[in-house]
Amino acid sequence: MKHTKIILMLLVLVGVTMHAQKELDKFEVQVDGLGCPFCAYGLEKKFKEFKGIKKVAIDIETGDFSFLYPSEKALTMDAVIAQVEKAGYTPNEAKITRADGKVETSGGNTTVLSKESVVVSQQLFAAGKCGMCEARIENTVLGIPGVTAAVWNKDNQQLKVTYDKSQTTIDGIQKEVANVGHDTKAHQATADAYANLPACCHYQRLEQ
Repeated sequence: MKHTKIILMLLVLVGVTMHAQKELDKFEVQVDGLGCPFCAYGLEKKFKEFKGIKKVAIDIETGDFSFLYPSEKALTMDAVIAQVEKAGYTPNEAKITRADGKVETSGGNTTVLSKESVVVSQQLFAAGKCGMCEARIENTVLGIPGVTAAVWNKDNQQLKVTYDKSQTTIDGIQKEVANVGHDTKAHQATADAYANLPACCHYQRLEQ
């Protein structure tokens, strides 16, 4: 009987732990100014002031910074951006994927799925050539209301986007990508938008 009680208690503890592990918000920030491993260490050290932070990941080449944080602490977008600035770096686009499925971006957009939502995934061409292009394209698309995921592959220049058809369209997504300087099959960037890209982002343009 005593052994049975112990086993039941262990099962309850395991269940509680597993539940707690699921209740994590995911934070993703594109950061300017990370030039070396020491810079990344400084950023990570600053964010460890947030007790409970988990799975910190920093890509120096692209400036992509991500981590998990307990959802019950309700860490805000403003607090994250302020912490990046306190570390001495410039935050660009940021995204929070809450444990309940809501997605927030630094542009103020929040994607909330409802019973009427029709979520689909689709691939499209988006011209680019480097890590900065990747960050710019993905962050632009993630800032569109209705978009829940965006992954761009620089090897084949394909953008995989997941979105709610009741909130946006694939044509609208391509327009936004073109607006920030990247050609798509349906919409081409203006000459000015392309010229304003950093030199490392000047891809081979599609034929006019």
